[in-house]
Amino acid sequence: MEYFVFGRDKPDGFEIKVALNEEHWAFMDGYADGLIARGPTLTEDGERTTGSLHIVVLPDDDAASKFAYDEPYYRAGAFETVEIQRFHNHNPGRTMWDFAAAVEGYNRYLVLTKDAARPLTSDHLIMYGDLMTNNSHVGRAALLEAPTPEAATNLIQADNAEVHPWEFGGRR
Repeated sequence: MEYFVFGRDKPDGFEIKVALNEEHWAFMDGYADGLIARGPTLTEDGERTTGSLHIVVLPDDDAASKFAYDEPYYRAGAFETVEIQRFHNHNPGRTMWDFAAAVEGYNRYLVLTKDAARPLTSDHLIMYGDLMTNNSHVGRAALLEAPTPEAATNLIQADNAEVHPWEFGGRR
């Protein structure tokens, strides 16, 4: 099963995460074969993180909880909240590393919405999927490129969207 795990930083979360980057990456190395997407959400100026996103293949809900709550950033108290939801991937078999249509000057975004009425098609979609809790639909998450946050919202055809600047994550 695929899981969407999103930790939202506490006010001092960025400093905690900077101090623990190597521990975080070493922890993620243990999940490398199952990672579909990863990376930080950012402030508008891109200078600080606001959260940490992972979409990962895991065997069950218990493994997803272990992934989220054993992670060094979480253990050190970097996150205000952590969301764990099943991810019904509309691009099965694709990872963020398969995205090959990058446009110079476009930004990357994580877009969260409760809407999920229509299938999405765009060369600017990195991936998207439905978020599920207890087999109930709770929303949709999309990773995409767009020139602005407004264009990102328009791309996924959502009336009410939460848009986060985002970048590919992992070792530099």
